Amino acid sequence: MNIEANGITMRYTLEGPAGAPVVTLSHSLATHAGMWDATAPALASFRVLRYDTRGHGGTEAPAGPYSLDVLAADALALLEALGIQRTHWVGLSMGGMIGQTIALKARGTLLSLALCDTTSRVPPEARGTWAERIATAEAQGMEPLVEPTIARWFTPDFVRTRPEVVDRVRAMIRETPARGYVGCCHAIAQLDLTDRLGEIGIPTLVVVGEEDQGTPVSAARTIHEHVRGSQLVVLKSASHLSNIEQPGEFNEAVKHFLATAP
Repeated sequence: MNIEANGITMRYTLEGPAGAPVVTLSHSLATHAGMWDATAPALASFRVLRYDTRGHGGTEAPAGPYSLDVLAADALALLEALGIQRTHWVGLSMGGMIGQTIALKARGTLLSLALCDTTSRVPPEARGTWAERIATAEAQGMEPLVEPTIARWFTPDFVRTRPEVVDRVRAMIRETPARGYVGCCHAIAQLDLTDRLGEIGIPTLVVVGEEDQGTPVSAARTIHEHVRGSQLVVLKSASHLSNIEQPGEFNEAVKHFLATAP
């Protein structure tokens, strides 16, 4: 379904028992809400909100650059438009960055926070990589970015043995509007929240694939060490999209966390 929020048209789905606690799922860069197809059914006892981030999927892609504050404001406006006052948040990669931003700027909104395959800071020396991706997308579109992204997001064994799953992700990357991708790349490149993580006072789960190249275990440990009382789960035989590569283990970690969160 589509709805107007924060000045743009956003696509979302809201499924599950009316009156149940809401869980919001926020996807990675260059995917869309379909990234959660193996996760949403595992959360059937909750009211599950999935949405396409600004510039992705069926959500509008206005001219950028974007910022994490803007992406967080989009999510908060969507919640308000749907009449959702409080929600659990499960964010992967960019979705985790948005979750951190919301937890710090709208502290009464989130019941809990699951930060999956994400980081709290992009160091200055890594910003050149983001500039290269921006330049490629602006000059050539998304196609040159597809295979390098797949190589970062999945282990070689998974690419070889689950081609049908990987092909669906390839299609998500390929179909992401270049303008939306570039806008969000600008937002990610400015991420610098590590020193503020101690302000997060809600139950927090940190999940990371053991072989994640883009947001490695060290980045997850940094978040875990800075967020008081947080839990850390490292998934074996998984890279960046650990919810897709190891859906069973990922879902169990999230379900157990949500079951114990207030």
